[in-house]
Amino acid sequence: MLSLASGCHNFVMEFSIDTIDTTALTKAKLSEILFEQLGLNMREARDFVDAFYEEISRGLISGHEVKIAGFGNFEVHNKSARPGRNPRTGKEVSIPSRRVVTLKASGQLKTQVNKT
Repeated sequence: MLSLASGCHNFVMEFSIDTIDTTALTKAKLSEILFEQLGLNMREARDFVDAFYEEISRGLISGHEVKIAGFGNFEVHNKSARPGRNPRTGKEVSIPSRRVVTLKASGQLKTQVNKT
């Protein structure tokens, strides 16, 4: 089961992704899974996937944590500027401050990963 909570919006959907035969879960593949397993037509499936990605992006851009139950939490962190080094030339460079997205895996996901 996959559910998404961000801000005041909550979505719940259930489907199996056992049919994924690649390491990349693309929007097209996710739409195909929704089409095959939930009976959505392809347009509805694509719209759902686009809305799903948009909701995650919107939450992160606004600085909110995005929780996907059973999977993990996406969080935005501010990284300070710091000195760095160009690996080719060895020359010191300044790495500017920036915002980064991190994923903190849920306990359920960690347990599933450790079973294999």
